[in-house]
Amino acid sequence: MKKIKVGFVGLGLMGMPMAKNILKNKYPLIVWNRSAKNLKKIKKFGAEICQNLINLPNKCQVIIMMLANDNICLEVSDVLKKNLKRNQILIDMSSTKKKTAVEIEKKIKVNKGYFLDAPVSGGTKGAETGKLAIMVGGEKKIFKKIKHLFKVMGTAIYVGKTGSGQVAKLANQVIVGITIGAVSEALILSEAAGADPKAVREAIKTGFAGSPILENHGKRILESNFVPGGRCSTQLKDMNNIVETAKTYNVHLPLSEQVEKFYDLMVKKGKSNLDHSALYLLLKRLKRY
Repeated sequence: MKKIKVGFVGLGLMGMPMAKNILKNKYPLIVWNRSAKNLKKIKKFGAEICQNLINLPNKCQVIIMMLANDNICLEVSDVLKKNLKRNQILIDMSSTKKKTAVEIEKKIKVNKGYFLDAPVSGGTKGAETGKLAIMVGGEKKIFKKIKHLFKVMGTAIYVGKTGSGQVAKLANQVIVGITIGAVSEALILSEAAGADPKAVREAIKTGFAGSPILENHGKRILESNFVPGGRCSTQLKDMNNIVETAKTYNVHLPLSEQVEKFYDLMVKKGKSNLDHSALYLLLKRLKRY
């Protein structure tokens, strides 16, 4: 069966490895990116380059966006909708607010196109290995139609109507943000009380405290390896969206609010581009009793 041609917008920390996996699985790929540097890199792997974003819908059947924030997603979708055709599919794999996904879908429906919100979790490692968790919102029939494409990037689960994918991602980031804080405090306590934090991590990771965060981010913390797999600035954006969404639905999330404050402080201290596990550095420097 001939594979559909895919358009891809956004070759950042996550987008680049995701695009490479699409190419590795023999899907024709055409890309647009603001940075020429990353376009040169992906071209070497066989991607076609789109010089003008507005023309991208004329050159493919499905378009994926993997962008930094809500405003950029809205701007890019505004451009794409001008040439989007009937039955074309726009997939936003960025992490945004639910209301942003709903707004983009309204634009796309004007042209009789389809929209899926499909944010991901798994960091750069998951993107590189094609093992991302993909949370999908939108029409189920469109999800089923395009599921083969998701498979080259990870495991896709249909969550519900438009915006549900983004809600699932917010739930994911609640757990990620709070758990990074919990792992950090556990290692800080271990060291302060005279135990070897490396040994403590080994001892507890197969018990109820075990998690990918303890496994992967705990290892990062112990090795002082804060090269970004997921940036502090991105975690702050997600925590902002979590707290804003909670307020919209009259829900109080005190732990999330506290983690939001910590990441806000990290960004203000110039740590935006460190891995989000670098929250450990801030917590370790807080005043003691």
